[in-house]
Amino acid sequence: MRNPHSNGNLRKLQADGGGEATEENGFVDGVILGLDGGATSTVCVCVPFFPFGDRFPEPLPILGRAVAGCTNRNSVGETAARDSLEQVISEALVQSGSDKSDVRGVCLGVSGVNHPSDQEKIENWIRDIFPSHVKVFVQNDAIVALASGTMGKLHGCVLIAGTGCIAYGFDEDGKEARASGGGPILGDWGSGYGIAAQALTAVIRAHDGRGPQTMLTSTILKALGLSSPDELIGWTYADPSWARIAALVPQVVSCAEAGDEISDKILVDAAEDLALSVKAVVQRLGLCGEDGTTSFPVVMVGGVLNANQKWDIGKEVSKRINRYFPGAQTIIPKVQQSTFHLLSLSPPQQLNKCILLYVSSGRASCWSSIVGHELLIKLTINRPRKALLLKSMFLESSDMP
Repeated sequence: MRNPHSNGNLRKLQADGGGEATEENGFVDGVILGLDGGATSTVCVCVPFFPFGDRFPEPLPILGRAVAGCTNRNSVGETAARDSLEQVISEALVQSGSDKSDVRGVCLGVSGVNHPSDQEKIENWIRDIFPSHVKVFVQNDAIVALASGTMGKLHGCVLIAGTGCIAYGFDEDGKEARASGGGPILGDWGSGYGIAAQALTAVIRAHDGRGPQTMLTSTILKALGLSSPDELIGWTYADPSWARIAALVPQVVSCAEAGDEISDKILVDAAEDLALSVKAVVQRLGLCGEDGTTSFPVVMVGGVLNANQKWDIGKEVSKRINRYFPGAQTIIPKVQQSTFHLLSLSPPQQLNKCILLYVSSGRASCWSSIVGHELLIKLTINRPRKALLLKSMFLESSDMP
């Protein structure tokens, strides 16, 4: 059965929720897809498209939502990443009762987008799926995460630490800088993969006699259903995807909480590495000011930072950041259920009018009525004077077909 919200009957949406639906409400045909692609999973939501008006539904209705696997091609390869992207889009459209012809725009925040060539690659994947008139915008998920914690303003620094990790920031003039985010081979040891990989290494070293004994051995073997450290070699290389390895982080944390010195050192080193990533970005952008005390936000998101365990990695990272920069205001969102919120803003120094749309997978929420960091779609009537908010990740209603 076709969804009434995508076949010219969007006015029914407003009527169903109470209140009269008219052209002034801005309801028109079509849908927008928003995707958050990480190294563990990818979320796609389908929402109605409407140009700006004085009245918006709150919360904005989700017509369809789907979850698929990793879309970070650096982690799982291009074929698997593209398959996951196509799958999650297809399922979200099916849920919404829409089809490809209804889609007006697709916005993606994807981990592993580190260069314009990465953006172009993913844009081409999307353009192969949809008609040529569909607007497509791709950004690194770190930019989306930063905006979600700063009420849409791209200023300050964001630290993401989940399966992978990255620090990303902008100064007031729009200059940007990043640190980490190159994957475990290039030294992202504060990531979930990095923590778990070091734990696996510690188990093998202890088994060989090259390192001290550790509680990690029995804990990880039990978690994986293995009987000997020798079996870890086959388990590891049977499927070396980042998310599969990173899933062992809870075992490392539990061992550290139980007093295992090796586990504790792994987490301490991870916290230091993550704080150093933030330090590098802040110093390159001069966010701390000449005296090092200027206030600026540091948005902290990701499962590693928000695990809510006794051994709190997020808290340890925050302590180190504040030692480096007393003016840093660390923002660690609280865990909330999956939900949707609409925020209407009119900051004249940025743009005439915009709406910021946030989606949560249940992992994190940021400030006030804004929930989640997974997705930020910016729909704007007029081009901002300075493209500080998500740069090209916006849809201009005047450009829409």
